[in-house]
Amino acid sequence: MPITCDVAILGGGTGGYVAAIRAAQLGKQVVIIEKDKLGGTCLHRGCIPSKALLKSAEVYAEIQESETYGIETAGAKLVFPKVQARKDAIVEQLHQGVQYLMKKNKIQVVHAKGRVIGPSIFSPQSGAVAVEFEDGEMDTVVPTNLIIATGSRPRVLPGLEPDGKFIMSSDEALRMDELPASLIIVGGGVIGLEWASMLNDFGVDITVVEAAAHVLPAEDEDVAREMQRLLGKRGVRFLTGATVLTETYNTDQEGIQIDVQLGDDKQETLRAEKMLVSVGRQANVENIGLENTDIKLERGFIAVNKQLQTGEGHIYAIGDCIGGLQLAHAASHEGILAVEHLAGEKVHAVESHRIPRCVYTRPEAASIGFTEREAKERGYDIKTGKFPFSAIGKSLIHGSRDGFVKVIADAKTNDILGVHMIGTHVTELIAEASLAQMLDATPWEVGQTIHPHPSLSEIMGEAMLAVDGKAIGM
Repeated sequence: MPITCDVAILGGGTGGYVAAIRAAQLGKQVVIIEKDKLGGTCLHRGCIPSKALLKSAEVYAEIQESETYGIETAGAKLVFPKVQARKDAIVEQLHQGVQYLMKKNKIQVVHAKGRVIGPSIFSPQSGAVAVEFEDGEMDTVVPTNLIIATGSRPRVLPGLEPDGKFIMSSDEALRMDELPASLIIVGGGVIGLEWASMLNDFGVDITVVEAAAHVLPAEDEDVAREMQRLLGKRGVRFLTGATVLTETYNTDQEGIQIDVQLGDDKQETLRAEKMLVSVGRQANVENIGLENTDIKLERGFIAVNKQLQTGEGHIYAIGDCIGGLQLAHAASHEGILAVEHLAGEKVHAVESHRIPRCVYTRPEAASIGFTEREAKERGYDIKTGKFPFSAIGKSLIHGSRDGFVKVIADAKTNDILGVHMIGTHVTELIAEASLAQMLDATPWEVGQTIHPHPSLSEIMGEAMLAVDGKAIGM
């Protein structure tokens, strides 16, 4: 018998299961269709496992530097299988938590492959989902509304496909049994730099190849330059404005080698034990039945309006499969927005530049809003303020003098246009800037907020005051 419901969600990742919970809260009967484990990329192959590894790397690095804190730790040893075991335990605990939330909210989970079908005997409109179980049995889920949340996967460079031995994507890297002695990372974006920072802390020799003029090409140039400087100071080698010549890729008993084009007339041969390709992510839109609907693709992603409706108004799409900022918290917010819209509630679409972005390297980086270049290109007359962590007592207590917070404001209206930061634990500070933007606060208003001392949060107040030349601590 067909499974009927108010809302069906194709994909049980972060966006999908959050949408399911919100729909259940609104009294909807909800079905999630997921072929793998609930939690999706973020929980199993992305955010959570990578940050667990990054934390172990941070602890290992601090142990190596412990004498600066007056502590001698001779004989500390990295046992990578135990690092992996800790990561797996965290993932499993959170996976059980998601399963509990499904039961708590009476959400039916169908563990099967799903494919959207057109008008049929089950429904006069497209949007029903044919599901196929592992044993080959078939069924149909017939919802009033469908939300597509099929996520994404690592983008592959032709000629450098992951082979499980020499070439890895982030998926394979998370499953490494042992650390390589050396690694070439193709791509200096967020994921590439997080792996560079982590593996450098674990003692791996790292070379990053980035086609753009600088790493983190989507971030403010001041932050990107500082990140490259600080990771370079730790021994990470960067080749920017560089292109890997995939046709030169080769392997031997010692590992891999590949040529890199540096400018118009210079090439260099790189050698390493392994390679990690990190050049973005590709939407999972194949083999899910989109051809049976009026849903359109744009540049490989599902096209949606501001309310996240596809070409068929009763079918929504959220998360990585629609492009934009491919971030777990963006997908979660989109899931809530889509559900509230289909439930008839008044919703306000969030512009992508109002979604915070984080880089979990050592040091961390975080941002929200326009970069300085973007603000100028949009015609804003801007004013900026910058304050260094070297003048923040709590940062020195943490053992770091590096980094800063930079604020970009509209000189005419005093609106905060962007906040960009690099330094110790800044991913825990960016939410204040996000709240300030949502409330249309001015730099002066944030600067007047009393921040506790000593705390890293003091830098937010100081950087905001610096916009008008009123910073106290420098």
